Amino acid sequence: MIEFTDVYKTYTEGNTALNGVTMQIEDGEFCFLVGPSGSGKSTIIKMITGELKPTAGAVHVNGYSLERIRKREVPYLRRTVGVVFQDFRLIANMTVYENVAFAMRVIGAREKEIKDRVAYVLDLVGLDSKGGRHPGELSGGEQQRLAIARALVNNPSTIIADEPTGNLDPARSFEIMSLLQEINNLGTTMLVVTHAEDLVNRFNKRTIVINDGVIVSDGMDGYYSYENQ
Repeated sequence: MIEFTDVYKTYTEGNTALNGVTMQIEDGEFCFLVGPSGSGKSTIIKMITGELKPTAGAVHVNGYSLERIRKREVPYLRRTVGVVFQDFRLIANMTVYENVAFAMRVIGAREKEIKDRVAYVLDLVGLDSKGGRHPGELSGGEQQRLAIARALVNNPSTIIADEPTGNLDPARSFEIMSLLQEINNLGTTMLVVTHAEDLVNRFNKRTIVINDGVIVSDGMDGYYSYENQ
């Protein structure tokens, strides 16, 4: 579960990024998080992954209290949260297989476990025939699928996808969103941060809208026009 209770975040330069945010995302939910640039979306992501602590309020993520988490506990929190970054962050000189396997090696997984799990997730994302390729040999959609596989390989309970379709055409965007929905159907909590209004409306999931550090809408009504707030 992800739970924010009256959360404030003020940076050292005095900018308040979150202004009393309260929300709860249950295990197994699929949620969109939308809002304009500078609205607080990135701050929420960084709090969920333990990169930032709240200035005030309480944040609980998968059993960890982020306002008092110890530094040595952060890596264990991050094993429960897979992140699909907007810029992919793939390792260019590693193959598709090696990019995914690397995520398991850094936590000390055994080679037999790595071999079995990597094969499973590459098949799940439709890259089972591309294991020997390098990221530069893949299309944009395939690179995004690789980024999703890497986020998924350590079997996190939660995945955060940050603008997962930002650089893709509409057809590839729909394929990626369908894949994220499929992963959610397997039981993984999914939080998708996006500006893609058409996809938000098409998939009709719970949509949390944030503007100026405040949640202005939270429900199943599709995309909310924050420009008119």
